[in-house]
Amino acid sequence: MAGAVRRWLQGARRQRPCEVRPGRPGEGDHDGEVGARGMTKRKQPAFAPWQVNQLQELRAVSRTRARELRCGAASEGPEGDACVPIELNTDTIEHVAGGLELHRWEPFVLRIPASPLHPPTVEVTHTRFLGFPHVLQGLRLCIYLDPSREWHPQSGVSATLNRLWGWLVEAAAARFDPSTAMYHAVGGVLHRTPGTPTVVTREDLPALRVTTATLHRRTDARFDLTWRDRGEVIVPVVRLFSDLPFGATESLVPLLYLIDHPTADVATPRAFGPVRRHAPLVPAFTTMLIAAALRSPAGSPQYFVLAVPHGAGGPPHLLCGRLTPAVANALRTVGRKRGTALDLNPTLLDVEVPIEWCNMSDEREAVTTRRDVDRPVNGFAGKSVHVWGCGGLGSWIAEFVVRAGAREITICDPGVVTGGLLVRQNYTETSIGETKARALATRLRSLRDDIVVHVADGAIPDDLVAVLGADIIIDATVSNAVTSVLDATADVAERRAVIVQVATDVASGTLGLVTICPPRSASPSTIDNRAGQVVGADPDLELYHGLWQEPLAGDEIVPTRGCSVPTFHGSAADLAAVAGVATSLLGAHLAASTPIAGAHLIALPHAASGPRHHFVSLTGTDLSTGVAA
Repeated sequence: MAGAVRRWLQGARRQRPCEVRPGRPGEGDHDGEVGARGMTKRKQPAFAPWQVNQLQELRAVSRTRARELRCGAASEGPEGDACVPIELNTDTIEHVAGGLELHRWEPFVLRIPASPLHPPTVEVTHTRFLGFPHVLQGLRLCIYLDPSREWHPQSGVSATLNRLWGWLVEAAAARFDPSTAMYHAVGGVLHRTPGTPTVVTREDLPALRVTTATLHRRTDARFDLTWRDRGEVIVPVVRLFSDLPFGATESLVPLLYLIDHPTADVATPRAFGPVRRHAPLVPAFTTMLIAAALRSPAGSPQYFVLAVPHGAGGPPHLLCGRLTPAVANALRTVGRKRGTALDLNPTLLDVEVPIEWCNMSDEREAVTTRRDVDRPVNGFAGKSVHVWGCGGLGSWIAEFVVRAGAREITICDPGVVTGGLLVRQNYTETSIGETKARALATRLRSLRDDIVVHVADGAIPDDLVAVLGADIIIDATVSNAVTSVLDATADVAERRAVIVQVATDVASGTLGLVTICPPRSASPSTIDNRAGQVVGADPDLELYHGLWQEPLAGDEIVPTRGCSVPTFHGSAADLAAVAGVATSLLGAHLAASTPIAGAHLIALPHAASGPRHHFVSLTGTDLSTGVAA
C-alpha cells in the first residue's frame, strides 16, 4: 500500500483529538497543579466558566490525593475542549486472567467540554486497549453508556474520575461482556452521515463471503435490504475476515486498506481469537463495486454493504455505505473501458474519495430484542385475533394488538368514518368516507410489513365456524345482537377462541369493562350478568355500578342536530388509555396456561373515586347460583 495511505492511517485516522504538552503529567509543578508554570511561556487558553470551574476542582483533587492522581497542564482541543493529561495509580486494582492489563501509573487525556450539558470524556494516547470492550476506536473509553441518565453536572469532574476508576476496576476484572459492547465490531461507534437514508434489514445474511443484495426504495428516507429479490438498486455485500477495531473511515482508499489490514500498522493488536491468514478481499470488492455501478443508472450513487464479524462471535454487524454519484460515474467509466474483472489499484485513487454511511436499522431476530419483551402484551405474539367493532375502543385495541406481534387480525365494522369521529377514534382525515374496517386495515398494514389483515364486510364475519378457531375474539360493538350470536357459539365443542367483550361508561369514557369467556365456560352474557350482580352487591365498587345500568339523563351526548344516535362522552386520550390497559390485561390471559373466566373493571386515574382496577373471578363458580362449584 502506498506510503500516503499509511501516513493517512497513522495520522488522520488515529489523529489525537487533543494535543497535550509533552512531558509526564504533573511535570513542572510539584503538586500536579493544572496550569503548570510552562503555561506562562505562551498564550493561555480562553476556557469557558464551566471549564475553569472543573479545572479548579480537578486541581484540588490532585492536591489532596497526589498519591493516586497526577495532572498536567490543560490545553485547548480542536473543538474547544479543555484537554488535561492525567495519570491514575492502579496499584490497588485487582487483575484477573482475560482482564485489561494496566500500567502502574496509567495515562489518560481528560476532555472537559465548554458546556455542562455534555460530560467529560476520557481518551488514551496509545493502542494497548485496542479491541477491548467499551473502548471506542481504540482511543476513547466508554465510561458513560447513557449520559442523559448517568451524567449529573452538579457532581462535576469528581464524578467523572470516579466513573473512570470504576471502569478500570471492571475492565481489569474482565467483567465487560464483549458480545454486548455497543457497535464493538466497528470501533464501538455508530457510522452515519447526515442526509443519508436509513437502511432496514430483517433477513439473515447468506453464508457467502461475497454476494449481492438489493435495496428497495420505500421512501426518500428509507431503503429495505433484501437477499430474496434482484432488481432496483444492486449492492455488493462482502463478509470481512476480521472486525474493524478502529472503526471504518470516511474515505474509500483507507477503507480498502482496512478491509485487509483491520489493525493497520499496530504492532501488537488485541484480538479475541487468533489472526487468520486469507486471500485479499479488496480485489473482489472493487470488482463487485464496478459491476454494480454498471447496472445502475448514470448519475446515481453506488451503495455497498460490509458484514463485519463481531470480535466475540455471533451475527456480523452490518454497515451500508455509498459512493457519491461522481465517484460512481468514474467507476462506470473504468468498467466500460477496462471491464469489471479488474484488480483496481487503490494507490491510483484519490485518497480523499468520500464515503457516506447510511443509518442501519438492523432488525434481524438474532441481533434485536423487542422493546416490549416480557410485557403482558406478549401474549398476543403469533396469535390470530378478531376485533369486532372498530370504534372508540376497538380501533385502538386493534392497533395495540398488531404492535404486540399478532400473526393475523380480522376486523369488521361496516360503519363509515365521519369527521366527528376523529375526536376519539383511531382514524385520520384521509379516512373520511371509507368504512371503518377498511380505513383501519390501511393503518394496521402500515404498522408492520408482515401482518396479515382480513376485513369482513358486515358487522361480523360470515363464517362463524372458522371464527371459533381463532385465538381470541374481541367484541367491541356493544351490540345486543352480536352478544346473542356469541352466546349461541359459546357452547360449540370446537371453540378454541377466548371470547372477550369490552365496553366503557357513557358519562365519561374513563371506565372500562372487560369480560373474559374462555373455552368450556359459560356464555358471554351469563358471565356479564353474574359479574354485574357481584359488582352491584359490593358498595366498595359503586364507581362501576353504572356499567350495568341504563344511562341517566344527561349522561349521553347527541353529537349532531337532528336524528342523531346518542353516544357516550369520551376523548381519544381516555379511550386509548382504557384500550391500552384492556389490551395488556387480555395479553396476560392469553399467556396463561388456562384463561380465567371473569370481568376486569378499569378506572383511569382521573375517574371518580374508587378502586383503579378490580377483577371479578368467576372460574369455579356455578353461574346459575353464584355459589362456588
